[in-house]
Amino acid sequence: MRLFLISAAFALFASAAFAQVPPAPVGDPAHPDTVVDFGTAESVTIETDDGVVAISALIADSDRERQRGLMFRSDLADDEGMLFDYEEVQTVSMWMRNTEIALDLIFISDSGEILKIIANAQPYSLRSLPSDFPVLGVLEVRGSLARDVGIRPGDIVRHAIFDNVIGPEEADDDMEESDEDSVPENNDDVEDASPEQ
Repeated sequence: MRLFLISAAFALFASAAFAQVPPAPVGDPAHPDTVVDFGTAESVTIETDDGVVAISALIADSDRERQRGLMFRSDLADDEGMLFDYEEVQTVSMWMRNTEIALDLIFISDSGEILKIIANAQPYSLRSLPSDFPVLGVLEVRGSLARDVGIRPGDIVRHAIFDNVIGPEEADDDMEESDEDSVPENNDDVEDASPEQ
């Protein structure tokens, strides 16, 4: 009898722990058959200690687009991503519902400074992935890309939403100045969200 009660209690709690969000209805951005048009990808650049990283990013600047994100994508090239524009500075939280691939989440201030990186967010996870700081945008890229190319907190993301796009002549001057303000060479301040082995 005791074993039965323990088994029943485990089944009850395990089913609650592993419960998934019910499937989204057709027309909802979280449904695979719903079409969400992000428009043409735009150039996003990240200034790192190792050089400039160029990303061709879809822009998610409406609630519908932000809800869909990179759901149902089976791959993402190293130079592709999605930039979430929250339009107002705020603390945000992301999740990986219906997201088939691991992603790095790069949380960005209104000036374009990277405040936090969550590396290797686990596909399909419903775990809340908070910014911890007020941000204007979040850039999602392939899992481990930040580590692979040296993207770190303190680096600068340039795009029109941050009002910090510079011309070619200004870029040369800006890169010379940034050599003086280097960020530490390790990624100890990058949070890894990959599942523990």
